[in-house]
Amino acid sequence: MSFAFKFGASALALTVASTAAFADGHAAFWKEAAAPYQGVTLRGVTESSPPSLYIREVLAPEFEALTGIRVDVETTSWDQMFDKAIKDMEAGTGIYDMVYIEQDIIYSYLARDFLTDLSGLLADNPALQAPTYSEDNFTTFADYFKDGDGNLYGVPMEAFVKIYLYRTDLFGDPEIQAAFKEQTGRDLVPATTHAEYGEIAQFFTDYGAANNMDLWGTTAQAHTGHVASWYEYFESIAPTFGVYNWGIDADNNFAASVANGGAMNSDEAKEAMTWWLSMRDIAPPESPASTWTEVGTTFGAGRAAQGLVYGENAGWIAADETKSLVVGNVGVALPPLAEGVLAAAEAGDGYIGYYDGGAFGLPSTSTQKEAAALFLQYIGQNEVQPDWAVAAPRVTNTATYDDPKVIAMNEELGGYYDMLQDKGYLFAGAPAYPFHAQVREATAPIFYEILLGNVNVSDGLDQMAAAAEAEMIDLGYRK
Repeated sequence: MSFAFKFGASALALTVASTAAFADGHAAFWKEAAAPYQGVTLRGVTESSPPSLYIREVLAPEFEALTGIRVDVETTSWDQMFDKAIKDMEAGTGIYDMVYIEQDIIYSYLARDFLTDLSGLLADNPALQAPTYSEDNFTTFADYFKDGDGNLYGVPMEAFVKIYLYRTDLFGDPEIQAAFKEQTGRDLVPATTHAEYGEIAQFFTDYGAANNMDLWGTTAQAHTGHVASWYEYFESIAPTFGVYNWGIDADNNFAASVANGGAMNSDEAKEAMTWWLSMRDIAPPESPASTWTEVGTTFGAGRAAQGLVYGENAGWIAADETKSLVVGNVGVALPPLAEGVLAAAEAGDGYIGYYDGGAFGLPSTSTQKEAAALFLQYIGQNEVQPDWAVAAPRVTNTATYDDPKVIAMNEELGGYYDMLQDKGYLFAGAPAYPFHAQVREATAPIFYEILLGNVNVSDGLDQMAAAAEAEMIDLGYRK
């Protein structure tokens, strides 16, 4: 199977094929339901990511061909996406009819009444209810986009875990295996502990230097001035050491500091930060300027033997020869873990990494809610998921796993979909904090000072815990 998803001609071909598929089924519903909204143009804003580009290039024109409703999807940078959506919803200007909601920000949006209750909107307008759409089709990831009453505020459009990728060609090379065994006394296999991961990382960084190769032992999402590094530490590194929910105890007056019962500056947190910085120091030189995007690019360029990479990038890295130099040589594994972390996750008392993703929500300020609700149902159908999952590895509907195209793609991805289906429950999204952005911004400047070496790990995490608590006091969450 060729993974490369070509926009333009391929998008048109998929549009014609999918629209034709509906012709013998429910095309009549879409045309009839859309009739009152002819001439309407919906506008959406989202991040320029593989799943979003698929919406823009395939699903939006497909929907327009079927219904006559135009959908313009603006894809931009992560920070601009949030800035544009939030300013529009704050001002009530109604520019956007769909906005991308990342899993970790929805609780802030709900607290500010930014979003429309999709469950309620469809219940109140049965003529809009598509026969091919049901909230029951979604995986449990959809629960992150529901309020306390179980009402859905966003249609999931991407969901993936941050996984441990490794180069099977390097790990399987007999000469490299022999050299590693001679140096370490153990077999070269994917790491299960941080010590093993660090040993492998150091070995390959040294191996690359000794053989004049552009090869290092690990990736590191360690930008010194971008929130991607803050998220890497709190959502992907700290949990593997047993520090959950940013080290904030919501059941204990939102304590962050050890002195008050939190864990943001605990010994485990300091060990996690120290280990992560040691990995950054033997990662490719671009690591201090790497966000989630550059980490994927680094791995796809063959510059790292292993790394923690967002699953949405796993597809093109493993199978797209137009973008990746390591096609056919990518394996997947669970991240390295401290003792007891896996058992805690299996018992539901913790988690091993980040279950990321997002949904398309309907702003309460939109003036085209009914037409937008039709489009959101369209992208939520089982019928459109398989090609989407192949083009951009993400699964939001349970039926997707059983599609032959997805099963075939799973082989190319080294069993990634199997891991997502079987082990996804071990990962978790961001905690349900309505103060998410505020605490992040209060602590990020100190975090960057740690990365820059201007503050040591212990003092820096102490300062971050104090800053987090002060911010939550100011916001009224901590008494």
